[in-house]
Amino acid sequence: MSKPVPAAFWTQPVVQLARALIGTSLLIDGVGGMIVETEAYDIDDPASHAFGGPRGRNLVMFGPVAHAYVYKIYGIHWCLNFVGGVHPGSAVLIRALAPTYGIERMVGRRTLADPRALCSGPGKLAQALGIDKALDGAPLDRPPFALALGETADIIVGPRIGISKAIDHPWRFGLRGSPFLSRAFPKNG
Repeated sequence: MSKPVPAAFWTQPVVQLARALIGTSLLIDGVGGMIVETEAYDIDDPASHAFGGPRGRNLVMFGPVAHAYVYKIYGIHWCLNFVGGVHPGSAVLIRALAPTYGIERMVGRRTLADPRALCSGPGKLAQALGIDKALDGAPLDRPPFALALGETADIIVGPRIGISKAIDHPWRFGLRGSPFLSRAFPKNG
């Protein structure tokens, strides 16, 4: 049984928040599923967009919690983050989702039918859910977003993906055994 996300949920330390989001239901205009993989980013983390303070595209990270931070990587892929944490400049990257709602729309947006590949990475997830810059700064407690907390999940932990700084931080979290992860976790996770 899922329950609404209370306001206080967003103000826990960002690493705890990233773990707590595993199992949460995420829908955007009725399309989505269960979050199965996240990564935490903090203002003191050299791999974070917030490192060095507010500027340009990262300004949303310094605003109120429970808002979307959307940016483009490699000039082609949108990524969805949830602003949260104890202090400004923290966010959780939503890396992967188990698709359950609006699968036909996801298939149309991604032009492939394998459910394991629809949302198995931040760029794929954004494309499947129709996420773009228009959602940057949008509140997570209002449409088009619909979030609901799930049950406590069996979580696996490992290093974040695609970064060159702070690579030793074990701030990537996933649902153990999920076939929808973006990449396998190290065996000792």
